[in-house]
Amino acid sequence: MNLRIYSKILTRRSGLNVKGTEDVEEVMKIAQAGDADIILMDVSLAHSVYQGKPVDGIKITQMLKADAQTSNLPIILVAANAMEGDREPYVKQSGADGYIQKPIVDHQQFVDQILALLPKDD
Repeated sequence: MNLRIYSKILTRRSGLNVKGTEDVEEVMKIAQAGDADIILMDVSLAHSVYQGKPVDGIKITQMLKADAQTSNLPIILVAANAMEGDREPYVKQSGADGYIQKPIVDHQQFVDQILALLPKDD
């Protein structure tokens, strides 16, 4: 459901093309193929599995940041029910480039945060 909401906000407010999946294999393929300019990574991803092992958004982000092919791809963590002070440990542990707390209240601020991390066309 969050994917549909985020997609609608980003498409309507900024014209971005949004792809979404919870399939970790697909995420890795998209990232490695250079088919994404930025990734919004849900911290929980409770039912995700990669190469037979359960993984969450923190672990997936760590894998992407450790891979030379995808290490420069901006990743923004998305987390619900985050307590004050959760942001820094999540970002530091994962190597992510940013952090957004659910639910998204200020749609324009959400869009601005995404746009700020997108690669600039020269």
